[in-house]
Amino acid sequence: MDKVIVAFESARTGERVREVLERAGAASCLVCRTAAEVKRLAGKRSLTAVICGFKLPDQTAEDLFEDLPAPCSMLLIAPQSQLDLCENEEICRLPAPVSRGDLIASVRMLLQMGRRLEKYLRPRRSGEEEELIRRAKALLMERNGMTEEQAHRFLQKQSMDAGARLADTARLVLEGQ
Repeated sequence: MDKVIVAFESARTGERVREVLERAGAASCLVCRTAAEVKRLAGKRSLTAVICGFKLPDQTAEDLFEDLPAPCSMLLIAPQSQLDLCENEEICRLPAPVSRGDLIASVRMLLQMGRRLEKYLRPRRSGEEEELIRRAKALLMERNGMTEEQAHRFLQKQSMDAGARLADTARLVLEGQ
């Protein structure tokens, strides 16, 4: 059975989703409450899907998706008003409240897509680039008192404004220490 990460700010919601998926035999679930936990688990295991709410205590789902290893897919379950705020077209969306049948069918489809995506890995950052970005965020957090999310957004905005890759912007931040 495929393993998925279920991540919701509410422990109760995460457990309900886990229970539905495991009882139906759709997936074996690892339940998390923060984006940091999701990233740690996704990095250690080869998981193909994350099912989550719009916002976790430490990061939005959209930002979390950018930090997931390829070919990990995401199913975002939230009220339609929040789903409309999500701009990333690669994130699958399911409006809440959701029926058991829709949840199970959506997760099965997501897992099937994930297995296919494994053949065609999305190009992602190298380990060296990830380390550059991590160090640049740490420097911005230390120097400017930013949170990790603020530092990440700062790097993203600078990259977009300059038409540069995030890793290149991170390198410039580190060189300009």
